[in-house]
Amino acid sequence: MARIAGVDLPLNKQVQIGLTYIYGIGQSRAVKICQEAGIKLGTKVKDLTEEEAVRIRNIIQRDGMVEGDLRKAVSMDIKRLMEIGSYRGLRHRRGLPVRGQRTHTNARTRKGPRRIAGKK
Repeated sequence: MARIAGVDLPLNKQVQIGLTYIYGIGQSRAVKICQEAGIKLGTKVKDLTEEEAVRIRNIIQRDGMVEGDLRKAVSMDIKRLMEIGSYRGLRHRRGLPVRGQRTHTNARTRKGPRRIAGKK
């Protein structure tokens, strides 16, 4: 089983799809990593050699933050916004949409289930 950046990649998926299971790596970045490591795009994770897995690990470590470091950086950015009292920080604190979406209707994902006014 290939374990990269603390994540077990699914064995029966192609490498570029498996890499997207790592937080911070999307499809385009996964393809670039595969090309840089010299791995064909159709290769399955279970067919990776140990040498190829090491190359992938090195590229990911060199190129930027993933998994825990990235999650920590994002949460620290949100905390900073809330502490300085910016508009975006207030929206995060209240659990409302941050990027200008309407809230009169919709926004149920962010606001949670409806609270009925006349409920007893």
